This record gives sequence, C-alpha cells and structure tokens, in this order.
Amino acid sequence: MSDNDNIRLMKGNEALAEAAIRAGCQGYFGYPITPQSEVLEYLTEEARQRGMIVLQAESEVASINMVYGAAGAGARAMTSSSSPGISLMQEGLSYIACAELPCLVVNVNRGGPGLGTIQPSQGDYFQATKGGGHGDYRLIVLAPASVQEMADFVYDGFDLADKYRNPVMILADGALGQMMEKVEFPDYDPKDHTPVKPWATTGKTNDRPRNIITSLHIQPEKMEEINLHLQAKYREITENEVRYETVQADDAEFLIVAYGLVARIAHRAVELAREQGIRVGLLRPQTLFPFPTNAIRELAEKVNGVLTVEMNAGQMVEDVRLAVEGRVPVEFYGRMGGIIPSPEEIVKALGKLVKKNVAATAEAY
Repeated sequence: MSDNDNIRLMKGNEALAEAAIRAGCQGYFGYPITPQSEVLEYLTEEARQRGMIVLQAESEVASINMVYGAAGAGARAMTSSSSPGISLMQEGLSYIACAELPCLVVNVNRGGPGLGTIQPSQGDYFQATKGGGHGDYRLIVLAPASVQEMADFVYDGFDLADKYRNPVMILADGALGQMMEKVEFPDYDPKDHTPVKPWATTGKTNDRPRNIITSLHIQPEKMEEINLHLQAKYREITENEVRYETVQADDAEFLIVAYGLVARIAHRAVELAREQGIRVGLLRPQTLFPFPTNAIRELAEKVNGVLTVEMNAGQMVEDVRLAVEGRVPVEFYGRMGGIIPSPEEIVKALGKLVKKNVAATAEAY
C-alpha cells in the first residue's frame, strides 16, 4: 500500500471489492467459487468494519434473491460469482430485470462448459449479452481489460444501474481477477451519485401508497405493456451508453476486435504486425451490451478484413458479423479450456486473413 491510500497494488478481485465499498454498496451477498473468491474474502474482512452488510449465502440461488430483496428496498446491492455460479443466478436475474431493480453482478469467467476449469475464459459472452435467463430482457454488460478497470467499472456499474433501474454485469475473467497491478481509486462520494428511489419498498408511509415490486403479471396485456417499456429502455441504453476504444485504427487496412484480457494481448499483436508491415488496428468494446455496432460498421467501410479474437469457440464474432453486414470478410481465432492466446498466435491468424485478401484481390483482377 502506498502513502496515498487511493493508490494501491492489488489483485483485480480485491480492487473490485474495495471499489464496491467506496461506491457506497450497502449489501453484498455471495458464495465462494474460484477464481472470484477473493471478492467475498476481501469484503468479509474489510467491508463489515466500514458499515457494509456482507453475507455468505447458502448458495448462488439464495445470494441473487438476497440481492433482489436489498435492491427492492432501495439499497445499492451486489453479488459476484464465476461461470457455474452465475448460471444458477439466471432465474433471479430475470426477475430483477423485469422488476427494474438496480444492482451489480460480477462474473469472473472460468472455463466451461460444466464445472470445467478454474482457468480464465470468455465462454459466458452469450449468457451475459443475450439474456441467460428466460424472457426478453437485457443486462448492461461492462468488460474490463485491466485491474484499474475492474475498479472503475464498479462505480460506472452502480451509476448505470441506478440511472436505468437495470441490473449491470461486470464480465471479467479469471486472469484479470487474479493479476496484480497498480490501481488508483477516484474521489467518489456515493451521496452525489445515488438518486432518490421513491419506488423502493421502505415501509408504509402516510404520504404515499404502498410500493409493490413484482415480476408476476398474469394478464397478457399488462405483460406486453411491461415488455414494450423494457425494450424502449434498452433502445435508450443502446443510444446513449456504448463505450469502446480504438488503437491505431485510423489508417488500418485490417481490424482486430477483442475485449477484456484478450484485447490487451491483441494490442501487442497490433504492434508486432505493424513491425511486419501489416497496417492493422484494434477495436476494444468496453460495453458488450450495448455493443459498438455502429463503430465496427464504420470501420468495416475502410478495412479489407476483420479478425475477432476470443477465449471461446466464437461468440462475440456473431455480433461483429452482424455489424459488418458482409462488407468485408470476418475471421475468428479462439482458444478454449482456459488457454490464453499469445500475441504471436494472433499475428499468425491475422496473416492468414491478409493472404486470403491478397488472393481474392488477385483473382478479381
């Protein structure tokens, strides 16, 4: 720890947990599972001494429903888990989304399917961005690529959850949760960021009717009305909250799209490829929902091909292809089972895309 308490050397999981305390989280409810157990351990040690409720639930099913109750009462509430544990939370997440309750859910990805491995993965992209549970709902999904962002996205996550009355997920991976880096915590006063919540179930008062929070609506007309309202909210989020960054994309002839830990590796691959004379850029989505569709589409007008790199069998690549709309070829390179791709592997996969482009151009002439 430095002399400045706002600058520390921390694991990603610990930085996230410390940020949750500073962001004014009032209740954490979770269950231990590798590789995110340090979140619960850190909060148990630190947060209880700083006025926060921390409970280890009997299961992930119990913990997400505790979040449901705390968020319904107007508290800033969160949980964290890793892939199989998040699967168990899907019913509760669907309830929370329909009830429009703000909360933060953290998934520190591990390899699957099944119990899989404790090694890092990006195999939960579909689960996070396409719903996961039942019904037509969406989570706001933030994808950190550093320990600093593991902390920063906690503040953003709570603020976005409150702004839209919607659950937010931070989708990280085991490597980001375990690696240590310097992290700087901003000056942040939760009182300046937490809105009044007149809808909360804070008990009966004489100056308003009682508040009822539910996701059960028997009449189909009412259920459709709620669904239409939710879809309008998701469109508003898509219009206003897309976040991404680009690296050397202005003059790029080829584009790599990657998120999270893989984007860090792809950044190095861009440097290596440019040393070989390949003009390539990188687009890193920071929000997976909303997805930077328009940004990718615009870059697809300027490049000769796109390479999507992920630690899975090919999930985000589907959204990239939808964005590109066939303008240029979109290739995929991925590793699974907890194996992290190297920069050299990415450059090799990029080289195959470049050769295909050269061959196609020669054939056209």
